[in-house]
This record gives sequence, structure tokens and C-alpha cells, in this order.
Amino acid sequence: MNIQRMLCFGRNDESGNAAIVVEHAALAGPERLKFAQRQDASATVFVEADAAGDMQLDYYYPHARSPLCLHATLAASAVFFERHPDIGRTRFITSTHRQTLEIERVGEGIFVGVKAQPCAAVAVHVAETARLLRVEPAHVIGTPRLASVGSAKLLVEVAEPSVLAALRPDLPGIAEWSRKHGVSGMYVYCRLHDAIYAGRNFNHLEPRFEDAATGVAAGALALSLERSITLLQGDALGQPCTLMARYADGSVQIGGRAAKSAI
Repeated sequence: MNIQRMLCFGRNDESGNAAIVVEHAALAGPERLKFAQRQDASATVFVEADAAGDMQLDYYYPHARSPLCLHATLAASAVFFERHPDIGRTRFITSTHRQTLEIERVGEGIFVGVKAQPCAAVAVHVAETARLLRVEPAHVIGTPRLASVGSAKLLVEVAEPSVLAALRPDLPGIAEWSRKHGVSGMYVYCRLHDAIYAGRNFNHLEPRFEDAATGVAAGALALSLERSITLLQGDALGQPCTLMARYADGSVQIGGRAAKSAI
């Protein structure tokens, strides 16, 4: 079994959202989840060739399997490109939904190409969302909305960076709401200026597992806004990250840096 630890979307080689890349693992689903729970990382991705010869990615958070994790995809892509320095493009297939991920190396960055995916019809109420976030409804701008590039997010806009930074939400409540509606948590964001946004992801049961970077949320937000954006995340966690989402006609590329880290 080959194991590598990568820091993804970091603004430097010492910051980023950690992902464990595992190759040649003879582990079934329950053992994969147990393995992920033992790692010092927010996601683990198992890379394997399927029966058709495609490279398949199977994602696990410490609390559950996931249909898609883009920072783990970035990590797996970085491992691939390090092994094949003369190749600039590749593709992966997700294990859960057989979603195709088109990967492109651009300078020092790696971009993952995805398309909009269907979301369940969910009635979202500002009052309920505000209660789960433990903020006043007046702090929520507009009606929260769902979008997905493979793992659906409820996108919630707040008015000020100070509101975003101060959030201490009801994490078990968000997890229960997400399970009920088939959604992968809430992504709360605010616009800083122009196409620059800041955000935080709530799809975990303990504050220490908060994401420093959430690629699926960057993609979902770019699709929802129908524009290319730069998303800042992880500063308050001491892991400053920058995610770039390039939007075009219902598709989006989510990219950033990936650096190898010690296990």
C-alpha cells in the first residue's frame, strides 16, 4: 500500500487542506472508513484501476464516505503528475457515481473540470438556516440555494466577513438536516470585493474537522453565481487557502496548488 499526504489549495507549501492519497489498498469499504478516521487529514482518497481500466477515486471523510471531494482529487492528481512529469492532462472516475473528472496542469496549479449536477428539490427557509447557523435571520442575505458539481452544498450568503468569522453553528443539527435532504452540509460565504469571496464549510461533527478549503463548494458557488471567482478559506484555521473557479456555460474548473507533506 502506497500512502502520501498532500496539502491542497494552500497559499504556500506549508498551508492547505490535508488529504491522504492511498494506492494499492486491499481494503473494503468499512476498513477504508476506519483507515480514514485514523488519519490526520480531513479526507482520504483511494486510487485504483477499475475493470474498464479507468483510474477510480473513492473518497472518505472521517465520518462518512463521500461521492466527491475536490481537494482529495487535487491531491491524487498531484501524485499522478509527479510520477508523469511530461503529461499535462489526465482524468479520473469517481467510485460512487461514476462521474468523470477532467484534470489539467496549468503552471504551478492543477485544475479539476466538472459540470453542474442535479440537486434534490428542497424547500430552504431562512429562519431554519439562521437557527442552524446560530445567527439572526437578518444576517442572511437572500434565500439560501442549492448547487452541486457532484456533492450538493447549501450556499448561504452573509453580509459581513465579521459574521462569517464569528460563526459557531449547530454542527449536529446541520449534519441531521443534511442527511434528511441529501445535502453535503452548508457553505457560508460573503463577497469581499469584485470576484473575491471568503467562505467556511460546515459538513463535520467537530469544530477541529472544519475544512481549510472546499473545492466542491467553490465549484457550486461559481455555478450558482454564473461567474469565475476566487475563494479564500482557512485563514482562521491557520491554513490559508486560495481556490480558483473558472466558470463557462454550466461547467467549471476548480484549481489551486498542491504540495507534498510529511505523513
